[in-house]
Amino acid sequence: MKYDAIVIGAGLSGLVATSGIAAYGKHVLLLDQEPESSFGGQAWWSFGGLFLIDSPEQRRVGIRDSYELARQDWLGSAAFDQGEHDYWGKQWAEAYLDFAANEKRQWLKNLGISFFPVIGWAERGGYLADGHGNSVPRFHIVWGTGAGILDPFKKLVSKYIDGGLVTYLPRHQVNSLLKENNAVVGVEGSVLVDDESERGEKSSREIKDAFHYKTDHVVIATGGIGANFKLIRENWPERLGPPPKQMISGVPDHVDGQMIQKAEESGANVVNKDRMWHYTEGIKNYDPVWSNHGIRILPGPSSLWLDAEGNRLPSPNFPGFDTLGTLESIMKTGYDYSWFILTQSLIEKEFALSGSEQNPDLTGKSIKKVLKRALPGAPGPVEAFKEQGEDFVVADNLSELVTEMNQLSGENLLDEQHILSQIEARDREMDNQFTKDLQITALRGSRFYKGDKLIRTAKPHKLFDAKHGPLIAVRLNILSRKTLGGLQTNLSGQVLNQQGKPITGLYAAGEASGFGGGGIHGYRALEGTFLGGCLFTGRIVGKTIGKS
Repeated sequence: MKYDAIVIGAGLSGLVATSGIAAYGKHVLLLDQEPESSFGGQAWWSFGGLFLIDSPEQRRVGIRDSYELARQDWLGSAAFDQGEHDYWGKQWAEAYLDFAANEKRQWLKNLGISFFPVIGWAERGGYLADGHGNSVPRFHIVWGTGAGILDPFKKLVSKYIDGGLVTYLPRHQVNSLLKENNAVVGVEGSVLVDDESERGEKSSREIKDAFHYKTDHVVIATGGIGANFKLIRENWPERLGPPPKQMISGVPDHVDGQMIQKAEESGANVVNKDRMWHYTEGIKNYDPVWSNHGIRILPGPSSLWLDAEGNRLPSPNFPGFDTLGTLESIMKTGYDYSWFILTQSLIEKEFALSGSEQNPDLTGKSIKKVLKRALPGAPGPVEAFKEQGEDFVVADNLSELVTEMNQLSGENLLDEQHILSQIEARDREMDNQFTKDLQITALRGSRFYKGDKLIRTAKPHKLFDAKHGPLIAVRLNILSRKTLGGLQTNLSGQVLNQQGKPITGLYAAGEASGFGGGGIHGYRALEGTFLGGCLFTGRIVGKTIGKS
């Protein structure tokens, strides 16, 4: 049969688009190269943070947010400067800000999505008021994390599958777009052999058959390039220093960017390829699911951050302040790793791990387990990494700590006396409530926010205070994650050709479209905007095709 629409990719944006199209009574073919076990894509693994503006949750804890303040933060972070390449990304940004300030929360509430009451303060910036960063906490953690965001759309699509409006075919890998008279009219590809891999595991690419389907509307919702280290290095921007020789991956193997390239070969305009979002606080997973599996530490603001040679990173490269600014600082040292030095008190209060599987209390919606976070001791998943993760060093004194850090890196770059002098200098600044050390000013200031004081920022103390020991060091790896550029789309989600005109029949949603327009974030993101971009672009594409 000829379908009304074909959606490529059964991740979050693909499910939102599919359910949106089917809501208008249209027949949708949903194709995905992965097994059915991966239904929902990489969003399932996420921490589930969403960017909202002036929400009831914010007001309840005394946060005064506004559309004007959020717009100032977004545009200061995005720094759009590439003319026509940024034109549609900026249009999407303006539309998304309006969505986040108005109907987004009610739409989510109507779908049964609710939020953890404490708002996270990600990407704090550390520059001037009109520069990069969130002026206030806006990272709303979904009750149920990434799985909780996916559930309503999985249920909707399943309902439409049962009702005959959606046909879902896993293990169907699209190899090319079918075109007639410059319009996209379908897809063709390979049927892959059945595979019993669990969610996120690398699956077989062995071919058993071929397919060919026609339609009036094709939606590319296949994600970015986060697991394709070759493409990351090819597109790495000079402004961030040399590309890392060693990385770990924050996304499953199937996030390879192949469909973006295939669309480009068919005439689609791909813009801002050099804009990426990779984390600097990656640790190797001691129990990996996919290749080079890494987990990101979500740090509070207090850990001492040193480069590979033991030099403290310059202001404002503090934990949680400026992801790409810190990445640039690290890569320009000539090494692709860095270190945290902290205490047991800090790891107990300030360390969280990103991902649904690393937060079983929030993912499982267990109030009882969440309350245990207030008890002494690090959260269970954090403690497990401290005990079993290869990137952690624990010692009773600095001499032992530095010796084991050098053994771990195998490079013998760290000098004990140099690190000692920096820690002592930092600790002397703790004797007064005022200080010239901007990191100490920032961590004290963060405790004015109730959420940080309650669960994210430890009481300021000296690193050499034995009451807060032992000392802990964590080797931090570069962790690949998001693609900020992508297929350029107009505000209807139509993919544009290299002359800036819509390609008839072709649409894109989610990360494949740079979360909107080929780059809704510009150069930097404010966090909570990746899943939100998938929701927003999928919703727009669903409505556009549904109403056509």
